[in-house]
Amino acid sequence: MAPRDTWGAEGHAPLMVGRPAERGHTAPQPASRTRRAARSATALHLIRLCLTAALCIALTAALCLTTLTACSPSNTGAGQASAVLMRGGGPDPDSLDPQRARSAESQLILRDLCEGLTALDRNAAVAPGIASSWTATPDGKTYTFKHRPNARWSNGDKIVAADFVAGLRRLVDPATASAYAQVIDAMANASDIVAGKKPPETLGVTAPDEATVVIELNTPTPYLPQLLSHSSTCPVHRPTLAAKGGAYARPGVMVSSGAYILAEWVQNSHVLLTRNHSYWNDSATRIDAVKYLFISDNSAELTRYRAGELQITYAVPRADYDWIKAHLAGQLHIAPQLNTYFYGFNLTRPPFKDQPGLRRALSLVIDREKLAQLVLRVGELPAYGWVPPGINNYTPQSFDYATTPIEARIAEARRLYKEAGYSDAHPLSFELRYNPGEVHTKLAVAIAAAWKNALGVDVHLTAAEFKSLLQDIDRGDVQMFRSSWVGDYNDPHTFLQYLKSDFGINLPHYQNPYYDGLLERAARTTDPTQRRDLLEQAERTALHDHPLIPIYFYVNKHLVKPEVTGWYDNVMNVVYSKDLGLRKATP
Repeated sequence: MAPRDTWGAEGHAPLMVGRPAERGHTAPQPASRTRRAARSATALHLIRLCLTAALCIALTAALCLTTLTACSPSNTGAGQASAVLMRGGGPDPDSLDPQRARSAESQLILRDLCEGLTALDRNAAVAPGIASSWTATPDGKTYTFKHRPNARWSNGDKIVAADFVAGLRRLVDPATASAYAQVIDAMANASDIVAGKKPPETLGVTAPDEATVVIELNTPTPYLPQLLSHSSTCPVHRPTLAAKGGAYARPGVMVSSGAYILAEWVQNSHVLLTRNHSYWNDSATRIDAVKYLFISDNSAELTRYRAGELQITYAVPRADYDWIKAHLAGQLHIAPQLNTYFYGFNLTRPPFKDQPGLRRALSLVIDREKLAQLVLRVGELPAYGWVPPGINNYTPQSFDYATTPIEARIAEARRLYKEAGYSDAHPLSFELRYNPGEVHTKLAVAIAAAWKNALGVDVHLTAAEFKSLLQDIDRGDVQMFRSSWVGDYNDPHTFLQYLKSDFGINLPHYQNPYYDGLLERAARTTDPTQRRDLLEQAERTALHDHPLIPIYFYVNKHLVKPEVTGWYDNVMNVVYSKDLGLRKATP
């Protein structure tokens, strides 16, 4: 095994999962807190008899010991200075640099580290963050945000408006190479900056004084306040960025605007966050530290949850779902989520380039209802469209064959397959690449079998670690790939922008000028009804072209221990650790 890198640069090694504890074993019992407290009291009594300098040294050592021993979940309780929340983090994050991170796993952790102008409340509605208030002009093209006067960086420096200007400029700067750069393309000059046509300093964001951020938009953008809760729009601590550059997001270096500080990052193992006492609302924080364990296998995560090593899981294993419902029903949380699971085509190369009929044929023969019942089994909805249900002020669109019986769909698929030049004698052959995981493997096997049985397609299944998969997709070294898209804010634009030709994370490389034009027209209108109609038309256009195959719409799936207080569910799957607490452990 390669040595673990404790600072966690963006170029970290591929994901490796440590061996989990045996299922059913009880959690290891730490030393009694009572005995530890007694020893500490005796030690302190002796220390008081020593010199003042020795007292300071001993107290420092005692505090360090308390912090280290607190990492056991049984050492957690409300009101204890050493309370540590143990959360599942899924696979390793690709980065913890707010402007460079792209995975859902990264965003989970960054929500604790970085706070932007706005945040989300328990229901995933927009709420004040570092900005205590904001206003918009009647035309919806200028927003003014006012800061809290007590907002501080984790090192005590005052957070000022220029820090947000710097963060947003960094996001669109081509030198940053952020996959999320186009997420703020509604801001004046953003698209030209991303394209290298204008310098970052021309971005439509200014700081007229230390407490005010003014954002100028090309078009009305009603979702802007919610968008600004996303970590990619967070401020940057300018002196640290200037001094450290690419090492900006490392433990001991990163300066945080959120409720926690990055204390430790051990690749393939965990991230440890500690409480930011300079955070403007630190008095409301009840958890002193959060430890995210990186466990990509859901069954292994359940084993560690049952052993007492985790208090919140990242997900729930489908194979154990019936057992969980029978034995842990009170700890199970299932709720809708704005997230679509899909197979993407590489539209820049054969066999799927310029072959909409062939792409449609492959989608037609997938029995999504059967997959939901027999493979998924945790309440996921079959996906016949791109935008999931639950989006504000929008009616999700569907393929025209969504209600067609599977037999008729297979018959049409065979006709299209033949028209594309394939047959039993000359079958279509391609590789489907996906990252390892219980559901990914089961779905890939089931769908490949359906394509083989209905059409005679030869599919080569290749599993690649998540980071390697992303690199393969970015290089175009794939034919078909597994992915998903999580809504960054509760508006249809967060899904429809994904397929815009110039969007940085348009992984299928879909390009349709008519589709782009519909999104641009929707962006210019101030009429909510007209905007919705244009966006719904755009989704229908993309579905007709089949740049990808939606498989299912996610649900949030978590196990939460009874000692965790304050948990909530919402469609954005956003639960800030600062909102949670831990009940005092029973002696």
